[in-house]
Amino acid sequence: MKHEWRKKEKGVYIPKNTPEIIEIPQYNFLTVEGEGNPNSEFFSEFIGVLYAVSYAIKMGLKKGTAPEGYFDYTVYPLEGVWDINEEAKKTYNGSINKDDLVFKLMIRQPDFVDDELAKRMIDQTRKKKPHVLLEKVKFEKITEGKCIQMMHLGSYDNEPESFKVMEEFANKEHLYRLSKVHREIYLSDFRKVPAEKLKTVLRFKVVSK
Repeated sequence: MKHEWRKKEKGVYIPKNTPEIIEIPQYNFLTVEGEGNPNSEFFSEFIGVLYAVSYAIKMGLKKGTAPEGYFDYTVYPLEGVWDINEEAKKTYNGSINKDDLVFKLMIRQPDFVDDELAKRMIDQTRKKKPHVLLEKVKFEKITEGKCIQMMHLGSYDNEPESFKVMEEFANKEHLYRLSKVHREIYLSDFRKVPAEKLKTVLRFKVVSK
């Protein structure tokens, strides 16, 4: 039976539009890092290479020899961890120039995917669909730990409103936000869905005060 993250992992990927505390364990990811304005044309190239390798893994395993623990699954959603560059941090005053953004985009992979399999599929994708960014794609195991998350409804530009609510919630729970670095999980395709209808999971790491 196919593993569908929207049904099987609602707690991780389909939170309510109010803040909640969650513990995120170690997961496998394909990642690629970059810098600059996500509204620029180049940004879609980063997304494209991640999906190309992710589908190469999914479809390649359905046709070929499956590893131990294999199960059919729905490809996980795109995620992004966002920060600003070091120069921007020196003059940070609460507002952000999108040209100063630094990002790590990623797509989670099932537990049976390992570094060897990922590298093999990256090489395979490079031969079929050559792209310079494939040189930057990595396989990583990432643990977030204790976080606060909520569903943000609407434009990405309005995310500060949700972060304010999340930070107020953290304070009430005697938790401290580790940094302004945060994670976004994209449940909507911004190329097809109007900005006011976008659904994005927002998440940041916290520790006890």
